[in-house]
Amino acid sequence: MNIKSILKSTLSLLLVASLFISCDDDSTSSTPMEPSVSAPSSQNALVGDAVELTFNVTVSGGFASATAAAENGSATISSQPSSGATSGSVVVSYSASSAGAGSVTITVTDSEGLSDNATAVLTISEEETTIRVVDNITGETTWETGKTYILGGRIAVIAGATLTIEGGAVVKGEAGTGANATALLVARDGTLNANGTLDAPIIFTSVADEITPEQVASGDFTSPNLDPDVNGLWGGVIVLGNAPISASNEGGDVNEVQIEGIPTSDSNGLYGGSDESDSSGSITYISIRHGGSNIGEGNEINGLTLGGVGNGTVIENIEIVANQDDGVEFFGGSVNATNVMVWNNGDDAVDTDQAWSGTIDNMLLVSPGDSPFELDGPEGSFTSSGHTITNATVYVAGNGAEEMIDVDDNTDVNMSNILFFGLNEGSIISSDYPDYAANTNGFSITNIEVVLPAGTAVADFFPEGLIPEVTAVGSVGEATVGADITAFAWTWARQSGALDDLGL
Repeated sequence: MNIKSILKSTLSLLLVASLFISCDDDSTSSTPMEPSVSAPSSQNALVGDAVELTFNVTVSGGFASATAAAENGSATISSQPSSGATSGSVVVSYSASSAGAGSVTITVTDSEGLSDNATAVLTISEEETTIRVVDNITGETTWETGKTYILGGRIAVIAGATLTIEGGAVVKGEAGTGANATALLVARDGTLNANGTLDAPIIFTSVADEITPEQVASGDFTSPNLDPDVNGLWGGVIVLGNAPISASNEGGDVNEVQIEGIPTSDSNGLYGGSDESDSSGSITYISIRHGGSNIGEGNEINGLTLGGVGNGTVIENIEIVANQDDGVEFFGGSVNATNVMVWNNGDDAVDTDQAWSGTIDNMLLVSPGDSPFELDGPEGSFTSSGHTITNATVYVAGNGAEEMIDVDDNTDVNMSNILFFGLNEGSIISSDYPDYAANTNGFSITNIEVVLPAGTAVADFFPEGLIPEVTAVGSVGEATVGADITAFAWTWARQSGALDDLGL
C-alpha cells in the first residue's frame, strides 16, 4: 500500500470516529420541551355570573407562572400548579360584561422562560328576567328579586312543596275566566313564604300592568298605566290550610270542603281540618292588584282568599287594590292578620265566614264598593270562640258603600276601636244589627268614633242600640281610635295620594 492510500484510510477512520463522538454528544444533551396548555371546550355563561374554566398544563421545564387575559369580561386565576411542577391545571374565574362572545386566554411559562398559551371560548347570554310559569310548584322553588313571573294559569303550590318569593319580585297573572282564571293557589300542606320588605314589597298584578321590578327597586310602587280602580284582570291569591272550619256540608271527623273558584276536579282546592296551629308559611309586605276575574255567574275570586288557614301562618302588611270581588275573605280557620289595607274593592272589603276564630289588628279600608265588613258566622255544627276586628279605619271616600257593618243573628265577631270617615248620606251600620245584638253568645261592637258629614247626626247612620258606643269627632286628627295609618306608608294608596285626607 502506497503512502497515498494509507493517508486516505486514516482520514476515513478519523471521520467515522468524529461522527461517533458527535452522536454521543447529542445523546447526552437535554433541551427542555416548551410547555403545553389545553383549553376547556366552549361554554355558555350568563352576564354577571362567574364561570370557572380549567386549563390543563404540562410543563417539562418546571412551572414558573401563569397569566390570564379576558375579552368581554374579567378573568382571575383562582388556582395553579406549584412552582417547579411538571403538570397540573390552571383554574380561572371569568365574569362576562355583556351578551355576545367572550374568551379567556392563559399563558404558562416554565423555569427556562419557555411558554405556551390556549384560549377558551364562551357564549354569553343575558339572564332571563321574565319567566312564564305553567306548571305547579312541586319542590323547593324560589322566585327571585328583580324578576317577573307570569302565571300562565292556576298555579298550585302542592302539598309538601315550598314556594319562596323574594322582596321586589313581580308576579303577573294572565287573563282568564271560569276554570281558566289565573291564580296562585297554596294547597293544604303546601308552603308560601312571600316576604317582601318595606322598601321592596312583592307585587301581584295583571300582565296588563306595566310595573317592573326595576321600578319597584327605585321605590315607586304605583302602576304606570292602570288606574287603581281597574279590576277583574286576573284571579288572585288563595291560601288553604288544615285548621277547623264550619261549612254547611261538613261531615266526618275532618271537616273539609272545596274552596270557591276552584273546580271540584282539582283536589288542591280542598281546605279545612283539625289543626288550629297549622302553618301555610309567611306572607308579608305584598300588594295584590286588579284581580277578581269571573269564575261563574256573579262569582269572582277574592284578592286574598284564606280557607282553613291556621294560626301558625304569618300574615302582615297586606295591600289589596281594585279587586272585583272581596278584598280579603276568611273561610274558617284561625289565622291572624296585622296591618291590612283594602282599597277600591268591588264587593266587600272584608268578608268572614265559617266560624273563623282569628284576629285582624290594624286595618284600613278605603273606598269600599259595597260593605266594608260582611261578617258571618258558622254554617255547620262546629262553632268557635268567634273572631276579632280591632283598630280599624273606614274611609268611605264617596264610593257609595251603604251597609257599613253587615251582621246578622249568626255573626260571631267582636269589634272595637273603629273609626268611620267620609260617610255618604244613607250609609248605615246594618239593618240586622238588632238581631246581632240579641244573640246569646256575648259578641259585641264597641268603641266607635265617626267624623260626621255636615248637618248630620249619629242617629242618621247608626242603629239605636249601637248609639251609646258611638262618639262623634270633628276630624280624623281628633280621633282616639282607628288604625295606625303610618303602617301603610309603603303602599300604592299612599303613593297615589289616596290617603292624604287621613293625614298620611
